[in-house]
Amino acid sequence: MPDHTDYTSRYAIDPQAGAAMATDELRSNFHIGDLFQPGCVSLTYTHYDRMIVGGAMPAGETLELAAIKPTGTKNFLDRRELIAVNIGGAGTVEAGGETHRLAARDMIYVGMGTEAVLFSSDEASSPAKFYLLSAPAHQAHPTKVIRIGDAKRLDLGSQKTSNERSIFQFIHAEGVKTCQLVVGMTQLAEGSVWNTMPAHVHDRRMEVYLYFDLPDASRVFHLMGEPDETRHLVMKNEEAVLSPPWSIHSGAGTSNYAFIWAMAGDNVDYTDVDPVPLEMLR
Repeated sequence: MPDHTDYTSRYAIDPQAGAAMATDELRSNFHIGDLFQPGCVSLTYTHYDRMIVGGAMPAGETLELAAIKPTGTKNFLDRRELIAVNIGGAGTVEAGGETHRLAARDMIYVGMGTEAVLFSSDEASSPAKFYLLSAPAHQAHPTKVIRIGDAKRLDLGSQKTSNERSIFQFIHAEGVKTCQLVVGMTQLAEGSVWNTMPAHVHDRRMEVYLYFDLPDASRVFHLMGEPDETRHLVMKNEEAVLSPPWSIHSGAGTSNYAFIWAMAGDNVDYTDVDPVPLEMLR
């Protein structure tokens, strides 16, 4: 099968260096665009807990998750685990010889040691868009599909504070087992724009956000940086942003939107965070 894989690497940035960066430097180190290219698997290998962030958009042909040089292995998942979340049209993921159909907002976990992973769209005119997240693994866990309707749902916030939202936890303590990956999705209600505010940090885990379901003319102003040295990045639809362990990660949009959050690091405890009171932000 032809290899349709492109990849880049991102090195870890310390908070002092991050605080001194201008806009172009911030974007080149933390912003990830062009995730979903027709007929391509696009990957970014990061040096934050060795998380790989990517997108696969099969358009009329099947795409393979091929190993890349930074993984140092014959197969992509020889020493890794994978989560793929579909944010496009209906499609299928073949993992270890078994085919799994994913509708929009469904996800699949694929465990370490799975040799072949293939992505297909049901219709080329409405291609699937598989958002890919992978971290090193130490144990093989079973492949499992989680439908959006089966995710653990938490309804938080209010219209009064412009952050009425529903959180869908795909991975949690009572659900699918992973080695490192913790993944979920947040949907903001109409009229709400703020996410994850008041903010927090978690020095034991990195995080990455993918913003989607955002109108073409809208933007999300993503806040990052240490609590007393905040910066921002302007995000378009279907763009991702890396969040180092030392950084806050929050944002406000010009309309409501959805985002997928994913973490890797020392533990899989969703509540393991260090809150940042609003009065500490600068």
